[in-house]
Amino acid sequence: MENLAIIELNDSELKLSIYKTKSGRAALIEQKSQPFKLGDEITKEELLLPKTKSDIVGVLKIYRKVIETYKCTQIIAYASKILQTARNYRGFIDEIYNNTGISFIILSNEEVIKSVYNATIGSIDNSKGYIINIEPYMTNFIKYNRRTIIASYTLPYGSANLLQDKTGKSRTIDEMTKIISEEIAKAEITLESEVEIDFVGTGKAFIAFGKIAKKIARYPLDLDNNYQVSKEVMKQTVDFIKGIDLEKISKIKGIDESDAPRIASGLAIINAFYDKLNINQITISSAGVREGIVHTNVALPAQEKFNDLLSNSIDNYYEFYKDEHSINNNVYQMALILFKQLKVMHKLPRFYVKPLRIAASLYDAGKKINFNNYTKLGFDTILYSGLTGVTHRELLIAAFVCLCQNLDDFSLADWMKYKDIVTDEDLDAVRKLGVIVKLAYALNASKKNIISDVVCDILGDSIIMKTIVDGDPTFEIMEGMKVATDYKKVFKKSLQII
Repeated sequence: MENLAIIELNDSELKLSIYKTKSGRAALIEQKSQPFKLGDEITKEELLLPKTKSDIVGVLKIYRKVIETYKCTQIIAYASKILQTARNYRGFIDEIYNNTGISFIILSNEEVIKSVYNATIGSIDNSKGYIINIEPYMTNFIKYNRRTIIASYTLPYGSANLLQDKTGKSRTIDEMTKIISEEIAKAEITLESEVEIDFVGTGKAFIAFGKIAKKIARYPLDLDNNYQVSKEVMKQTVDFIKGIDLEKISKIKGIDESDAPRIASGLAIINAFYDKLNINQITISSAGVREGIVHTNVALPAQEKFNDLLSNSIDNYYEFYKDEHSINNNVYQMALILFKQLKVMHKLPRFYVKPLRIAASLYDAGKKINFNNYTKLGFDTILYSGLTGVTHRELLIAAFVCLCQNLDDFSLADWMKYKDIVTDEDLDAVRKLGVIVKLAYALNASKKNIISDVVCDILGDSIIMKTIVDGDPTFEIMEGMKVATDYKKVFKKSLQII
């Protein structure tokens, strides 16, 4: 296991991220950032001022100590292209290296596009579509198909340089929208004629937009990645921002104070794309350049990463939380067997296999916090696990399935908080799947994979579960029969395991 350090110097901050890496997988374990108004300074002065240079070098020296504490074996340091517009940037990069030993590269637009693309297809399960990536000083429109970039277009405006005209006068949202609409027309962006086209939005502007849109739509989940925003909600968000001043924007929960001035310009760009390309819905990806660089530098073959995003995501989580006694995959395999064997009883469609997989694979996730309340704690652990390749509804169902391993933990009042996301069928499903996961865990009680399969026979008001074994299943059967009470409560039949 090795640690990787990534340092990013962009137009507004200097950020350090530490990743733990193992077997081609990565997990973020530390993050620090320090604000610097680099973009404003360079735009105004065309230089990096002495104090700014000194302050950045000072912070990098501190970051270097953090990197040494974590014993990172690799450091990747990159800067946004805005740095190149400072006349003294070369000397500054040399100064950084001489004082800290950290060597910065400046990302080209092509490298940004590639990194954003790699990050996006690793966070959203769309094999074909269009990515709109809003950077501070440019906006990229990327067309991709079957994991390959087909074409890209770059607009010369982003959330920073669209805000004001050449005289320094602030532009209105309508004025900015018009400018971007004209730029889209100039780029001659055309879409394929499919009835359904997937659009993904990335960058800080989209994340901030999503946070505000969720409040306007009264969305009950605080999840940025994979949040889908309709054209109607987008228009409501634009109208809301038009009606409030900057000070109130900065007080919106989840919006960084440094990002607040750029909310209007980001929304104008998004608004223009919705209108000009007649977009009905955009899915937001919280992944960006940094995540793309991690994907590129942590050596897991691309096909293995992206053929099944959920699989890779669960394996990535499991890689860093398993111990020598972990049986998570065995529990999932047994849960899947039970799901198939009990189909005539639960009558649930295949849609629920994915939530079942998540809940069974992370059935014990809450134990890392507190063993005695692990089913309750597992709810939030799953919901905010960052798993990809899964919708918010599927993730929410999986969290409730984990909770329903203990039926007493389930509260209808808590369920009703999410009534706009889940259905009545889901309510029936989470209880049934919760019992299946609990039974799957019990049938792996000795953690030796003794029971390889089960065959179920329904006899009137009873079900006989015959085990296929490799060893003595006494402990597993004893533990499995403890689930009989919950089984009867949910499935309305008595359970007998032999």
